[in-house]
Amino acid sequence: MLFNAFLQAIKEIKRNFLRSMLTAIGIVIGIASVVAMVNIAKGASKSITASISELGSNTLYVIPGVGNQGPGGISAVVTPFSLQDVAAIKDSILALSAVSPIASTSMTALYNAKNYQTNVQGVSDDYFKIQNWKLQRGRYFSKSESRVGRSVCIIGETDYKKLFAPSASPIGKVIRLENFSCTVIGLLSPKGANTFGRDQDDIILVPINMFLRRISGNRNIYLIMANVKKNIPLREAELQIKQLLRSQRHLKPKQALNFSVRSISVLLNTVSKVTSILTMMLGAVAAISLIVGGIGIMNIMLVSVTERTREIGIRLAVGAMAKDIMMQFLIEATVLSGLGGIMGIALGISITIAVSHFMHIALVLDTMVLVIALIFSMAMGVVFGFLPARKAARMNPIDALRYE
Repeated sequence: MLFNAFLQAIKEIKRNFLRSMLTAIGIVIGIASVVAMVNIAKGASKSITASISELGSNTLYVIPGVGNQGPGGISAVVTPFSLQDVAAIKDSILALSAVSPIASTSMTALYNAKNYQTNVQGVSDDYFKIQNWKLQRGRYFSKSESRVGRSVCIIGETDYKKLFAPSASPIGKVIRLENFSCTVIGLLSPKGANTFGRDQDDIILVPINMFLRRISGNRNIYLIMANVKKNIPLREAELQIKQLLRSQRHLKPKQALNFSVRSISVLLNTVSKVTSILTMMLGAVAAISLIVGGIGIMNIMLVSVTERTREIGIRLAVGAMAKDIMMQFLIEATVLSGLGGIMGIALGISITIAVSHFMHIALVLDTMVLVIALIFSMAMGVVFGFLPARKAARMNPIDALRYE
């Protein structure tokens, strides 16, 4: 019975093929929108998460001041760290494999007739381990250069391109950072833009002691990065850092901390929650077009019932039950919406592949989303095909046979 009804549905769709396809366009667009938006959102979320993870999933960031619950963010009165705090963390906490202070500012770099506004950072040797940053030319800072703060620097790929000719080697060249000079000893391997769109290669690294003495003019440190050893929980290392710095900063047991220890995992969780909400919202907005498509199916099925009134009367007269007529029209609506769903899924996948390619985000094709989309499209056929089917089933056979 169901199989015969299915064949009859296909026959009716073929008989009015153009009208059926135009009717299904609403479902096609709706399903394609849902599939594309959800998968693209998931791909973007995956790319963002991967980019953030590259910053170091086992890295802790120690920052002076604490975030307030209300407006204002970081506390206005901040007690900076010192190099003694950095040394204490590095020497006392065995859970850490590398610790580096970071101080940064924006400066103009000059070489011959070229100049470029760039980011200058003062770091220690461990910075390169924490960031897993290799060199394509030259060498890292030596221990003596780091200790005494010699005027040497390691430049990023962007600065190299802005200041030097393409074939020239920057190693050994002397560049000026506004009012003082430094010798280039290394060229960093390119990393490109980070998750937030900032060019990571737009950077010049100098020894932290040199930065504090010649650039900032003080001994204040506002960021410490620490790399936690493998198989050691971040929480354990975080508690050890807090305990040590509480002692270093002479805080009483009941006194609130005046610094924060954060990790990428917190940012990852936040990003994951935000992207999940955005994905649901995008899917919900796209699903609205499915209602429009469903109304189109209901409209065309009502027209079909009117056109086939005499046929319905004949079937009822020869013994067909009202439930058989109702089932016939429900199946036709379901088949029509199902075909629209299949075409919509194919279109949605194509859009997803194209967008992921041109936007350079991860390609995600969630099978569950595709299955749910197909089931939902067929359910739309049942819901919006019910009224026309009931109208057909309730026809009086005598009136139907008289219909011209």
